[in-house]
Amino acid sequence: MGLLKEEDRKYLIDEFSKHIKNPVKIIHFTSESNECMYCKETMEILKEVEELHDLITLYIYNFDTDKDMVEKYGIEMFPATVIEGEKDYGIKFYGIPAGYEFSSLIEDIMDVGEGKPDLKEETVNAVKDINKPVHLKIFVTPSCPYCPIAVRTAHKFAMANENIKSDMIEANEFPELSQRYNVYAVPRVVINEDRYFEGALPENQFLNEILEALKEG
Repeated sequence: MGLLKEEDRKYLIDEFSKHIKNPVKIIHFTSESNECMYCKETMEILKEVEELHDLITLYIYNFDTDKDMVEKYGIEMFPATVIEGEKDYGIKFYGIPAGYEFSSLIEDIMDVGEGKPDLKEETVNAVKDINKPVHLKIFVTPSCPYCPIAVRTAHKFAMANENIKSDMIEANEFPELSQRYNVYAVPRVVINEDRYFEGALPENQFLNEILEALKEG
């Protein structure tokens, strides 16, 4: 029995048919290690999503043995999922995209399938002007209803500018990382290691946080 309910499958098939015009690659890194809390479940989710549209293709790699691919995509831990279109946009999910974060996965796939981020035109223009490296880490939990807003905004920015890389990180699956970045509430967004904020900010305020971080850097 699949994880998705039949009515949800039908809804997603319909939505994907409207939005996905270009091939989408789901590039997934898993491990057979006992340390991987949700590797099996994450792969099951992705396999079901792949079945929803002919232009979605799932590629599965082993974090421990497929070192060339791990290096190519800059994968640091597992499970990890990259959503790729005509190029690698720097969109990553570390941990299971379940609960509220399933919507982030689905909407990212639709954006990549359309070939453009769902942002206001003025925001896209401002994001494109960023000419320095930006690495965003967005700590989330599956039960957080506000977290997808932060994840989606960060992933859209990554689509809009190749200087921006954006990682969703499921806080419960990576407790040592959460402790290192003092994650006590989610969403917590870390910008280039040095600046952070909490909460789901509107895209213009999120952008301002990045610009302030670059000034400080």
